[in-house]
Amino acid sequence: MCLCSSFAFADYSIEKINGDLYRFVDDRHRSVFLVKDDGILLVDPLNHDAASWLKAELKKRFDKPIKYVVYSHNHGDHIYGSEVFDDPETVFVSHVLTKQDIVETRTKVVVPEITFQDQLNLSLGDSEVQLRYHGPNDGRGSISMLFAQEKTLFVVDWVIVGRMPWRKLWSYDIRGMINSTRVVLTLDFDTFVGGHADMGTKADVARYLGYIEALQAAVVDGIHEGKTITDMKESIRLDEYKDFRNYEAWLPLNIEGVYERLVEESGMGWRPDL
Repeated sequence: MCLCSSFAFADYSIEKINGDLYRFVDDRHRSVFLVKDDGILLVDPLNHDAASWLKAELKKRFDKPIKYVVYSHNHGDHIYGSEVFDDPETVFVSHVLTKQDIVETRTKVVVPEITFQDQLNLSLGDSEVQLRYHGPNDGRGSISMLFAQEKTLFVVDWVIVGRMPWRKLWSYDIRGMINSTRVVLTLDFDTFVGGHADMGTKADVARYLGYIEALQAAVVDGIHEGKTITDMKESIRLDEYKDFRNYEAWLPLNIEGVYERLVEESGMGWRPDL
């Protein structure tokens, strides 16, 4: 992993990942962009102010047209600001479910022109970006993005490196996250970049998977043992992962979030054997 150069202003920074791939940081949010001779592929504009700053920096430092803007999923904290890049030369891309949600909820972003169901490969110069849908995990139409030549995987929200999953797992499908993360671990990448928190390696993604698998298993065990949510929040410890940021503060919230999803989505709250 290489963070060979960094340009910063206020809460914004641009960091070189490897090759022609860069990470854009806006406070707690991250996106990535690929720069080639024939243009730039950008993932997630984040918000209007961040997108405006980034567009000016891209013009100043690279002076290449924006060929693609890819939405990682439907959540507004990642895809707002798209109007900044709205140009006849720029093609907006998303999963079909992301576009459906944008249209039906009247989200104030540029509506994607290109959509896909399972996988779409985009070529830019000598690089290929592989977009994949793995089923439900977080939000609507959330995808993984593999920058094949750069051997870098970008995933937003449903894989987190160096930090606990967000509080009560708002909008997460815990089993979908497990399924999706198992699949991306079969892909060929060395470097992981997330939409939040840290960069890492494939081993870091595997460790994160171990945490969410252990978290779900512990809550399932607690329900079968007749424990209340209060009991579980007091008794469940996953100290192998206590180095994750916010471990003490968010572990009880993670437990509560998994409990609510198991009770509501799996119907464990009204099963006759429990």
